[in-house]
Amino acid sequence: MSLPTGVDAPAAPRRSLTMLEWVIVAVACLGFAFDTYEIVILPLIARPAISTLGAFLPGTAQFNRWVGVLFFIPFLFGGLCGFFGGYLTDRVGRRRVLVWSILIYTASTWAAAYATSLPLFLLFRCTTIIGVCVEYVAAVAWLAELFTDPRQREAVLGYTQVASGLGSFTLAGAFYVAATYGHVLPPIRGAHETWRYTLLFGTIPAIPLIVVRPFLPESPIWRAKKAEGTLKRPRISELFQPALARTTLVSALIVACGYAITFGGTQHITIAVPDLTELVGRSRVEKEQAVSAVQFITVLGNVSGRLLLAWLVVHVVQRRRLLLGFVAPGLLLPFMFIWLVPTGMVALGLTMFLASALATGQYSFWGNYLPRVYPTRVRGTGESFAVNIGGRILGPAAALATTSLATIMIGANTLQRATRAAAVVLAVTQLTAVVAIRWLPEPNHQELPE
Repeated sequence: MSLPTGVDAPAAPRRSLTMLEWVIVAVACLGFAFDTYEIVILPLIARPAISTLGAFLPGTAQFNRWVGVLFFIPFLFGGLCGFFGGYLTDRVGRRRVLVWSILIYTASTWAAAYATSLPLFLLFRCTTIIGVCVEYVAAVAWLAELFTDPRQREAVLGYTQVASGLGSFTLAGAFYVAATYGHVLPPIRGAHETWRYTLLFGTIPAIPLIVVRPFLPESPIWRAKKAEGTLKRPRISELFQPALARTTLVSALIVACGYAITFGGTQHITIAVPDLTELVGRSRVEKEQAVSAVQFITVLGNVSGRLLLAWLVVHVVQRRRLLLGFVAPGLLLPFMFIWLVPTGMVALGLTMFLASALATGQYSFWGNYLPRVYPTRVRGTGESFAVNIGGRILGPAAALATTSLATIMIGANTLQRATRAAAVVLAVTQLTAVVAIRWLPEPNHQELPE
């Protein structure tokens, strides 16, 4: 007796992962961690890098302009190239794109550590983020197609993205080590600068990735369709045809609003931490250690949000309801930014924890949702539009909005002006996301569409 159309078959008993699958999961975890390290490093190093390479004082119009440029321009190019990378993922295969993307942003990170001017630093940040944007989309499509059991696939996608928190933990530790013990390390460009060492530390995880990834299997679904000649040429225009247009546009909009929490909010607060009243008059090392502490608290929020999503994604069937649970609380963030953040480290840490948990829970959600709404021939392209156009271009535009508003905001110091500007940006973006969720399509099946 056949099941009615639209009804999923009962779940088969879940099998254990093979040794090869465990290796794939471990490599994916390390890759996601490396991605996150390279993305979230900028709030820690932007202030000293701009001051060193451009000699601009924090809070000045020139300084704010460069903060906005460094937050937005690399992601603009990263989003555009990442979108093309998603197309290449559908054309030439998931594994090949993964290998080349790792090589690109490893070399770029190393070069950024030795930059001698702000334009050069910007150039290498652009190529770094291009590699990151391409790698993430290829990795999600690769994992989704390697694990065919629906519940196992949801768990693998959810928990491997929790490893992104490992990248943030590593970053917090690397920055602290560089700030505290950098004076005993070999000088870079004739100086012992924390931001340069922190960049270099980020290239270490690339070594095992470069060695192992070329030997891992290609997606069996993509490979089989390619061999049979049934894999149609991906067409970007298909994303905007009636069957997929609403999915494409609404998901990109909500992704952008989620990324705005980070680019328009938490990253600017991290930069302004040294302006807290309790840190005025402290040494440079003490201020950098305080920044590291805030980063560590943010990382705890990062991991908590991803772990919560990874658990909920296999227990909550309705995808829109699950996403709303991470989006709706974001309406509290503008008030917390204005009234809590300037009062001290404890309140600032609480706000950063919540904001990070909400943002990263949303990031992980899309890694599980998008593979289920796009067919194989445009899976990488469709994921890439939401993540790269929505998340890497529209989302980071919030950074320009925040820095522009911070320049004209009234406040006693950089921190107060940054929090008020961020509150305005978050109020607009989070309200937009709450409203837009009602138009987000619900996946019809647990299986991946062919």
